[in-house]
Parts: sequence; C-alpha cells; structure tokens
Amino acid sequence: MSILAADQNLFHVDIEYKVDLALVEPHMQAHLAFVDEGYDRGFFLASGPKVPRTGGAILATAPDREMLETFLARDPFVTEGLIALTVTEFVPRRTVDGL
Repeated sequence: MSILAADQNLFHVDIEYKVDLALVEPHMQAHLAFVDEGYDRGFFLASGPKVPRTGGAILATAPDREMLETFLARDPFVTEGLIALTVTEFVPRRTVDGL
C-alpha cells in the first residue's frame, strides 16, 4: 500500500545556499517552522541538510508542481534570498513497501 495518494505527484527539491552559512543561521528558526508547516499540510515526506552542508533536500508530494512551488516560495530562506531551489518532478517506478 502506498502512502502517496493517486492524485499526488512526487518531487525532489534541491536546496543550495547562495550565501555563507553564517548568514543562513539567523533565519533557521523561521525556516524550521515553515518546514513543520510543510509536513502538517502534507507536502513534505522527508527533509534535511546535505553533507557537506551546502544546502538541503526535500522529498515532497503535491497534486501539481505549481502548488508545491507556490508553497516553497513562502520559505523564509527563499524570501530572504538565501537559497536557490531546483524542483524536479519524478515518477517512481519502484519503491520500498509503504512508499
């Protein structure tokens, strides 16, 4: 059984910092509140920082790309011009049980 509803698409969101990490840190609390909202609203399935810490990644779901991109545009990291986002939609052909 899939956790993805039939009307949902799957996306990989790649996040790259455009500024030094020291300039990102003051906005982290607001960003994490936004991430919590993403989970609460059912957009985010997994998220976290990259290693090395040059940005982050999100596995997301939404009915369409425009809806997800509209939501992502509200991220404080985006509104403050701290990151560049690349959203890639993909069609999973194989998944582990539960996904």
